[in-house]
Amino acid sequence: MIEYDIVIIGGSLAGRYAAYGAIQLGAKVALVEPENSSELLYSSALNHIACEYRPIVSKMAPSESIDWETAMLWAFGVESQIGAENSLALIAAQGVDVIVGSGQFEQKPHLAFFVNNRLLVGRTYLLATGSHYLAPDIEGLHKTGFLTLGNISFSLEVAPNNWVILGGVPQSIELAQAASRLNCNVTLIVEGSKIISHVDSEVIQLLEAQLEASGVRVLKQTKVTQVLSIDGKKWLQAGDKAIETDEIIVATQTPNIESLNLAAVGVKWHKNGLLVNAKLQTTNNRIYACGDVIGGYTLTNLANYEANIALRNALFFPTRKVDYQYVPWGIATQPPLAHVGITEAQAQQLYNFDEIIVLRQYFKSLPLAQINDENTGVCKIITLKNGEILGASVFGLNAGELINLISLAINQKIKINNFHKIALAYPSVGEIILQAARNWNKIKLEKNNALQELLEDFFQFRRNWNL
Repeated sequence: MIEYDIVIIGGSLAGRYAAYGAIQLGAKVALVEPENSSELLYSSALNHIACEYRPIVSKMAPSESIDWETAMLWAFGVESQIGAENSLALIAAQGVDVIVGSGQFEQKPHLAFFVNNRLLVGRTYLLATGSHYLAPDIEGLHKTGFLTLGNISFSLEVAPNNWVILGGVPQSIELAQAASRLNCNVTLIVEGSKIISHVDSEVIQLLEAQLEASGVRVLKQTKVTQVLSIDGKKWLQAGDKAIETDEIIVATQTPNIESLNLAAVGVKWHKNGLLVNAKLQTTNNRIYACGDVIGGYTLTNLANYEANIALRNALFFPTRKVDYQYVPWGIATQPPLAHVGITEAQAQQLYNFDEIIVLRQYFKSLPLAQINDENTGVCKIITLKNGEILGASVFGLNAGELINLISLAINQKIKINNFHKIALAYPSVGEIILQAARNWNKIKLEKNNALQELLEDFFQFRRNWNL
């Protein structure tokens, strides 16, 4: 007999978010979390430690300084408030059957999840177990010792003077800049040609320049081959460079799936996460998954978006599909970076050259940016010649709020030329999109000789007629 409409195997904030959503729809829900789930969630949220104390750091004048302990206390305070709003007690009070413990799937006599000597039988299951940080295979790294983005906040009472951060993900970039602004010497090492993928190359170059201006040493296309401990210092062989440091921070991740007995129930995976289809079904169509357990960056809004899709497919009919073109994401640097849709390079691969219009507006022309003395940045929007918005990358003041507006436009098929009909509050960052819309109209007019001649004839007629 089916006991639950859905059994959620959690351990991440996305799991708790899904449990809330399912109970609000009237479903009978079980949420299974490991005994250390509170610590895991705390650690996960503190992956964004740079983001959390960035508001303090970013407001400092160049001559000011803030100590590590103060920054950490502030971050813990913010996190405790966020954690209280997502506690297991509150979820249980909503009617979710919360089971604390570690378990595994069973195939016989029927598909179920076994935990605390109890079989939980659900019509469907949702895996939202998250991920954990895993050190790359580098000679001497384990012997020398390292920290991860997940445990750095628990392990450091005093910030090291010298840091080496391995890997390019949003949280590692945030941490690199924030630590540098806390007067630490930081080296960020990535193996790729860009410090982070899936963002426009032109915009990433601006971010890299800003990191370096903040004091971060950036090494790209660099592979660390060996780590040694010499006279109490850690040394890394990074490409052809030997780097001395006090602490090494690792940013690589792997999904939390080891103890779930997935092979026995036909669920397949690769090194980056579970295999899922566009409906977020695993290779067992009664088991769904969401969040960083299926790979990708650890981003709260992305995990919640996937949870919504997976939840409705699991509870009702599996008809909804993920479309990441509409999902914005960002990096909480100073200034922040945000992205949605496809990049210029991707557009050039999908469309003919003359079908694409690239719009660039710089924040130095934005009144609000001038008022706030935050003139650095660019808003780059990729459109088709019919005005359809394909994607955007924003680096500058309130980039996240801007990208949300552009994301809504993409989702609702609002063309760039329609923005000129909007009268936005003044001053606001949204004005930069109006500037882009005016620029789009100008480009379209410059390419349309017939329209130019028609307008010239029309105004000539008007001038003569008024006489």
